[in-house]
Amino acid sequence: MLAREAGEAILEVYRQDFDVEMKDDRSPLTAADLAAQRVIAAGLARLEPSLPMVSEEASQQAWEQRRDWSRYWLVDPLDGTREFVKRNGEFTVNIALIEQHRPVLGVVLAPVTGELFVAAQGHGAWWQAEAGGDWERISTRALAQPPLVAGSRSHGSAQEQVLRRMLGDDYRLQPLGSSLKFCLIARGAADVYLRRGPTCEWDTAAAQCVLEQAGGQVLDLHGEPLRYNRGESLLNPEFIAVGDRGIDWTTQLSRALAD
Repeated sequence: MLAREAGEAILEVYRQDFDVEMKDDRSPLTAADLAAQRVIAAGLARLEPSLPMVSEEASQQAWEQRRDWSRYWLVDPLDGTREFVKRNGEFTVNIALIEQHRPVLGVVLAPVTGELFVAAQGHGAWWQAEAGGDWERISTRALAQPPLVAGSRSHGSAQEQVLRRMLGDDYRLQPLGSSLKFCLIARGAADVYLRRGPTCEWDTAAAQCVLEQAGGQVLDLHGEPLRYNRGESLLNPEFIAVGDRGIDWTTQLSRALAD
């Protein structure tokens, strides 16, 4: 599978000393990001040559070109480069297919553990614990008591007050890097991930598909599903990822943000 090929390219760099550059937005860049980009770009071009691709590690097409796209690949070759640099293993390969502004296919690989999450619209979400292992269908759970919140390991905690208002003071926090936070919810091992602050579309699309097909939701803070290729900017709005669809998260968010 293409994601595993990209994962191997990443691990080749991970196992040795590597340099870290800083991009214009002060996010880190390594040889592993670029190696995975080359593998994925070549593989997707072979799979469907006419389909365009947006990737964190490629030059971005102007909105004048993208605005008419109804179907395209959205890729983060190495999501969680900060975690890669820290060598904590909490980084992923993210590959999504977007149709009409929605992720309809999602692949998320954690190269260090070998965990692979795959989902397609109408076909559910699936988890393979290691390369060559059995596939297990995954699903979200009803909100646990106390709830378990998947939180960012490398970003701020501006969301804590909102979480307390929504979930109470006894929620538990599980720090985790990259798109693995979505996958933890999709696998029924966590309940909520609230993101206050910037993310890019390639950070979320593949894992959003996994979570949605497992029974969860990814909503902006107005309660609308996260959508893609919305305009010139590739930044997402702030959002919440949840597992239990039986809760009116829109009302919960509105009350928590209004207090």
